[in-house]
Parts: sequence; C-alpha cells; structure tokens
Amino acid sequence: MTPDRRPLSADLARIAVFAALVIVLGTVMVPLPSGVPITGQTLGVMLAGLVLGARRAPLSILLVLALAAIGLPVLAGGRGGLGSFVGPTAGYMLGWVAGAVVIGLIAHGGRFTWWRAATGALIGGILVVYLFGIPVQAAVTGVPLDLTALSSVAFLPGDLIKATLATVLAVALRRAYPRAFPKAAGARAAAGAAGTGAVAAQ
Repeated sequence: MTPDRRPLSADLARIAVFAALVIVLGTVMVPLPSGVPITGQTLGVMLAGLVLGARRAPLSILLVLALAAIGLPVLAGGRGGLGSFVGPTAGYMLGWVAGAVVIGLIAHGGRFTWWRAATGALIGGILVVYLFGIPVQAAVTGVPLDLTALSSVAFLPGDLIKATLATVLAVALRRAYPRAFPKAAGARAAAGAAGTGAVAAQ
C-alpha cells in the first residue's frame, strides 16, 4: 500500500492543533465525588482519532501527556505534574492514547463514513478508555472493581453525547476539508493498483 505522504511540517501542525484542542476542552469540567471529573477532553480525543487517524492521533495525546508530565497545567481543572499519573484518572489518560489508535483504525479502515466514525468514537473513545480507566481507578481508590464500574455509569450519557458530537463534526469537516484526513485504506489500495496497472501497460 502506498503510504499517506504529506509534509512533516503539516503533520506536526495537525498534531499540535489537536493537542491544543484537548487542552482547551479540559477547561470544561464537572467535578465528581469519585475523584474522576466529567471533562470535555474525551471529545478532543475522539476528534483527534477521527481526523488524524491511528498514526498521528496518539501523538497529539502523547504531546498533551508530556506537557502534563513536565508540570504544565494542561489537564482538566488546570492539573499537571507527575502526580497526575498516579491518581485515579491515570488509567483514563492511558486509555486516551489507546482509544485514539482504535478510533483511527476503525474510522479509516476503509472509506470514511458516518457509521465508521460513530463506531470508532463509541468503541475507542468510550469502551477502550473505560477498560483502561476503571481498573486503575479501582486500584488507586481502593474501591472494588464492580462498584467502580457501576459508578462510571455516570459518565456514559455525557460520553455518548460527545461521541455523537465528534461524529457530526468529523463528518462535516470531512466534507468541507477532506485534505485534513488521512487517505482510507481502500483508496490507497486502489491508487496502488492503478499505479501498478499503468506500469504494466507501458
């Protein structure tokens, strides 16, 4: 398959833009007694995966986490520092990275469609993040895993709204500015086949 080639500067700019988006969305926060707040940052993760794809999206999330690790207040509620990586939200942050990869793989595994985008946002942006976050939250807080999972139901309505919003925004952006997106696997394969056919015909 022909790789999705674009200038390095363009890639870096896109990665930086979505890292900034995740940081800005962290200012939208609803504190909860569990210690894990409802934030807008998951929306940024979903959008990064849908727009940047499986290779570039995790880099934007890792950039946010790197900035947090050196102490910058880039996480929800203006948090930062290494202490953030040993608290109850640590697993969710790791889940962002894995989730961004899964979202990108699903959304761009073929021709980009609304149902691929929605499936990616639901599986990668919610299920994968929960699979990383809930066990770590339970371990850090000392609350049994089943009770922690039950308390996480409070996040589900908001996350479903974020998945819907991310899908709508990504589909609209795809129509308005398709160059922002990586080429689908099917398109790359078709381009490769066409190129092979042209060479053979010469």
